[in-house]
Amino acid sequence: MNFLALDVGNTRLKWALYDGHRAGARLMAHGAQFLENIEKLAEGDWRELPVPEKVLGCIVAGDAVKRRVNEQLEMWDVSPQWVVSGSGEAGLVNGYDHPARLGSDRWVAMIGARQKVLQQGSERPCVVVMVGTAVTVEAIDHEGRFLGGIILPGHGIMLRALESGTAGLHVPTGEVRDFPTNTSDALTSGGTFAIAGAVRRMVDNLERHCGQTPWVVMTGGAGWKMAPSMSIPCELVENLIFDGLLEIAQHRWPGAAQPPVSAER
Repeated sequence: MNFLALDVGNTRLKWALYDGHRAGARLMAHGAQFLENIEKLAEGDWRELPVPEKVLGCIVAGDAVKRRVNEQLEMWDVSPQWVVSGSGEAGLVNGYDHPARLGSDRWVAMIGARQKVLQQGSERPCVVVMVGTAVTVEAIDHEGRFLGGIILPGHGIMLRALESGTAGLHVPTGEVRDFPTNTSDALTSGGTFAIAGAVRRMVDNLERHCGQTPWVVMTGGAGWKMAPSMSIPCELVENLIFDGLLEIAQHRWPGAAQPPVSAER
């Protein structure tokens, strides 16, 4: 049973086709498309794909973009399901004041991270960092409860804010330096240190709350740029949202979640 997972962010739609809707399913094809080119999917990237029986996605780009994606899926005559954050799903409890207001991408990434913690063989707290247009830092305790998280600007937003609010500050992106000696490096290092410091503070908060050092996982389109500058151990997981979507799908459609077993002859 082929399964199509969709991650629709603020700038791109990322997709992955698996041979089943279960954790550990085999990845058959994947790709990404900028939101302005969504109408090219049916006749482009998706044209030669085998028909998916199930489609599950998370979206933060709004209803207009969702309608455009749904139109592209009509080629297969399949109705997608879109994740909406709730009080709990797939083993994760939502501690947000208003659970439905939590961004679905944050929720799905946390579900993927929680399952990775359980796969390691022991329950422990976890900090989930997503680095994209915005940066989110989430805290999950050892029992699988989302305690809360923070949101801060990504590198691009920080630089644009400084350029618009500071006269004459229009410089190219620099490098991360321990002691920057030019404005370009100072800007890049400042943004990087701000994100790293926010993660460090959340790790300290969670460790103090749980009495146990949390596992820190980082994902998102700019995660690979940020990970080398972290001052604490951090594991980079490229497709954490897809991992979460697979886990959710396995819980939503349990009947066909396991791969077929060949009959003995």
